[in-house]
Amino acid sequence: QVLAENSVYSLYFSDGERMIFSLCFLHLQHLSTFLPVLYSAVFLVGIVGNSVLIASLILKRRVRRLIDIFIINLATSDFIFLITLPLWVDMEVSGESWRVGSFLCKASSYVISVNMYCSILLLTCMSADRYLAIMHPSVARRIRTRSYFGALCISVWVLSCCLGVPTLLSRELKMQYGKTYCTDKDVTEVKQIMSLTLLILAFFFPLFSILTFYCSITKRLCVHYQKAGKRDKKLRKSIKIVFIVVAAFVVSWVPYNLFKLMAILLRLLNQPDCFSGTVAHLGMKVSSPFAFANSCANPFIYFFFDNYIRRAMLQCLCPWVKMSSNSSDTLDSPLSHSLSNFVAGEYAARKRKRSVSL
Repeated sequence: QVLAENSVYSLYFSDGERMIFSLCFLHLQHLSTFLPVLYSAVFLVGIVGNSVLIASLILKRRVRRLIDIFIINLATSDFIFLITLPLWVDMEVSGESWRVGSFLCKASSYVISVNMYCSILLLTCMSADRYLAIMHPSVARRIRTRSYFGALCISVWVLSCCLGVPTLLSRELKMQYGKTYCTDKDVTEVKQIMSLTLLILAFFFPLFSILTFYCSITKRLCVHYQKAGKRDKKLRKSIKIVFIVVAAFVVSWVPYNLFKLMAILLRLLNQPDCFSGTVAHLGMKVSSPFAFANSCANPFIYFFFDNYIRRAMLQCLCPWVKMSSNSSDTLDSPLSHSLSNFVAGEYAARKRKRSVSL
């Protein structure tokens, strides 16, 4: 929008680039009318979904599964983030003009940053916990305690709040073309290098760790699946939960952070490409709704694929209805014990085989 109002930028584009640029802004006009509706829907659905999820797990006499401690913290992070969405709805309605002051500009951007880091770190902890429970059951039995999980979640929150500080310090209000924008300050090359390092270490490295953990888990599950036979429905459902939760986060946040990475790298160039910078800006604009929508997706994923959480949520919504007490279909069910025993037995067999060969 800013570039469209300043015809000087058109001098930097070729005819083909100018055509692509015009098409981008044509789509952005439709996006500007669609975003307020999308953000409002994400806000309403996410607030209700995460509230029910948190209440259903906390209002129980005690959290029976340790993995639910991570789920509660993840839902709390999403809930806090969703509270800021009305501010972004107002911004889109007013044509990207920020009308609620400098404090909320900084605070809402900070909350978004903390939510992203908190989500990726909690998912990393969850994947590491699943990896230990299945691949190294003896180690998992020693460290998987409520106090350990509580301390780990507190550490994630503290670290996420610290990682969000650069975003808090970099946001400000700017007056351009008669409008007030909530945007980044003019940054130096040193700050760009710090932003790049933070993005790699705090987002892409944990994401790589998650994918590595779940690839190992999936390989083990497939081996167990071949031995257990095709009738093991709990195993197939556990694989689905693993992939859907991670896939939802990847689809939501990776495009936005890839365009953010592109924008940082372009700013570090000595000869900045105006067209490429515009593409990076438009890419962040288009991909941000997917990142925001992730905050309302997890309650539905757990509701449809986790029987334990589904019963808890239904009991919270309809307390007068009695629910059956079947075991959960997640990796915290007896399936986890059978997989752990399978891994332990396989390790013992390999050890015996090595001793015989010696």
